[in-house]
Amino acid sequence: MRATVIATFFGVFLTCTYTAKEATKKTKKAKLYVPQIDCDVKAGKIINPEFIAKCPPGCQDVKHRVYGTDIYASFSSVCNAAIHSGIIDNTGGKVLVQKVAGHSGYRGSFSNGVRSLSLPRWRESFLVSEGKPRKGVTYPSTLEYSSSKSTAVKSEPKKPEQDLKGTKSADTANTSEKASDQGSSSVHPAYASVVAAAARQVQAAQGRGQNTAFRGTSTSASNRNILLHNTGAQHQEPVATFQSAASSPVHLAMEIDSWKPGLSLFDTGFSSKEELNPKPLESISQGNQNCKVDLSFLMDGSWSIGKRRFQLQKRFLGNVAQALGIGSAGPLMGIVQYGDDPSTEFNLKTYANSKDLRNAIEKIQQKGGLSNVGKALSFVNKNFFLDANGNRGGAPNVVVVMVDGWPTDRVEEASRLARESGINIFFVTVEAAAQSEKQNVVEPNFVDKAVCRTSGFYSINVPSWFSLHKVVQPLVKRVCDTERLACSKTCLNAADIGFVIDGSSSVGTGNFRTVLQFVANISKEFEISDTDTRIGAVQYTYEQRLEFSFDKYSTKQDVLNAIKRISYWSGGTSTGAAISYASEQLFSKSKPNKRKIMILITDGRSYDDVSVPAMAAHQNGVIAYSIGVAWAAPDELEAIASDPAKDHSFFVDDFDNLYRYVNQLIQNICTEFNSQPRN
Repeated sequence: MRATVIATFFGVFLTCTYTAKEATKKTKKAKLYVPQIDCDVKAGKIINPEFIAKCPPGCQDVKHRVYGTDIYASFSSVCNAAIHSGIIDNTGGKVLVQKVAGHSGYRGSFSNGVRSLSLPRWRESFLVSEGKPRKGVTYPSTLEYSSSKSTAVKSEPKKPEQDLKGTKSADTANTSEKASDQGSSSVHPAYASVVAAAARQVQAAQGRGQNTAFRGTSTSASNRNILLHNTGAQHQEPVATFQSAASSPVHLAMEIDSWKPGLSLFDTGFSSKEELNPKPLESISQGNQNCKVDLSFLMDGSWSIGKRRFQLQKRFLGNVAQALGIGSAGPLMGIVQYGDDPSTEFNLKTYANSKDLRNAIEKIQQKGGLSNVGKALSFVNKNFFLDANGNRGGAPNVVVVMVDGWPTDRVEEASRLARESGINIFFVTVEAAAQSEKQNVVEPNFVDKAVCRTSGFYSINVPSWFSLHKVVQPLVKRVCDTERLACSKTCLNAADIGFVIDGSSSVGTGNFRTVLQFVANISKEFEISDTDTRIGAVQYTYEQRLEFSFDKYSTKQDVLNAIKRISYWSGGTSTGAAISYASEQLFSKSKPNKRKIMILITDGRSYDDVSVPAMAAHQNGVIAYSIGVAWAAPDELEAIASDPAKDHSFFVDDFDNLYRYVNQLIQNICTEFNSQPRN
């Protein structure tokens, strides 16, 4: 008998020990879960001060920019910085990221196949190291993002039962109700006690008749709607944060809920039948701040589209509105419907969140008529992007034109005028003309004539209205690519650009050829012709020489060949006299409707004064950019540059590093153009 008791005791003991070990293993496994991030994720977009993340293969790409060496500006791609530092290679892997304070200077370098860029200063930095946890540090299994995706779990694919609204289907909702009915029993065992504590605190608050306040709204004890992390509401911070201390059990319970996607509501005195209600937050939504654009959709309301396809078009526009993340600090969207004549359905300031915008789109009635796209573009150019309609000035103006088949009028001239007014034009064409119908097309190749010449970016053709849903995300990605928008043909065809090139003896023959390559790299980005951008060049030492004037060459290839033929002069450095010479010989002959841009490159201090000639040039409408190399004087570069000097003057320590500022220079030129008042 005694032996039986002992045997039973040991059996129970071993079983408990095994069960405890298994539970411990599961808990440890959950704690060590490493979320995956995309190649383009910047460290600054992740709120967590220290985290381990897994980078996918294929992140070694120049489009994923990196700034700094060893210590990186938080504006850098995490994964490409890890490749640059040698922590991982292009096959991907785990990376430990630690946020640190910002620096006043980040040094660029070429390492492990990645070219990192220099940066004068940035508000935050980060370090990358091997993806192993440090002793005593707990790492998050879910990363928090500062954009509209702040609550997304990057490591998990989107669940098929979720639609574009971010809400749950009927099956998922039923599952959520069951989980709610089960209470804390459906929560991971490691967190059951915390959930129970949260429930007790909420119930105690109800007993005291207190209100439970949420961010953005306050709800009474008898009628509370919980806003959880997975509601799809766009906010920079976690949505459901109680105003009590961050360490409170209620707050922890909310964190657990975001950790376990299957659980929607707790058994904490809240009814499982209450619907999630993000409206209080959406009504004050800041929106996706990485996509600050003012957007107009030209909606095809012609009779040719038919009622069914018109409904598909409305659904598409609603899905785009949801995917964009509409908000006061992000994208704003209005709609113009066109047929025989265009009319504004609603403007930029009418709706400030995606939900209200989608509801408004559903109510739009088809107006009918012809497909007069050119007329609609002229209407938008003159009437839509006005301050009174909510235009914000600093945000790029974007028009997306929906076309069923083909326009019934001409679009080239109207689109050209719109682009020159600062509007970026996208075309989404559906069900283009069949071979037998092409004789009916008023303007063949109308899309190529209407959009920027880099038309692969600004046009999307869809074979069927039933395939529209496939282009929601590609279109949103392009519309939100504000860097590329700023450098559309809008700003690349409207300038007279004069290069003023230092040919002094300190430059040297080899470095002079590098300067000419820099000039060529900038020039080839612009649309060059008699009616588009024109290029001129002056070389100077003690004296000045007009290499070629604005009206000398009218094609890009001729300009590039002329730059290549410039011969090195050698001599002293009289930069002030060179500015005066360029003002007289180049910019005095500039066309009245062109912006006058001077780009001056020098490697040393001038023998004469630069401030007076530069001021005279500025007063005559010349926008001056100064590029200093090696021994160039910072005070002179600032005096030459237009205001603000920080956006118009650049410095590199070596001629070989000039290439780094090609894109930045073009970006600044275009951004400045797009922010100017509309004519």
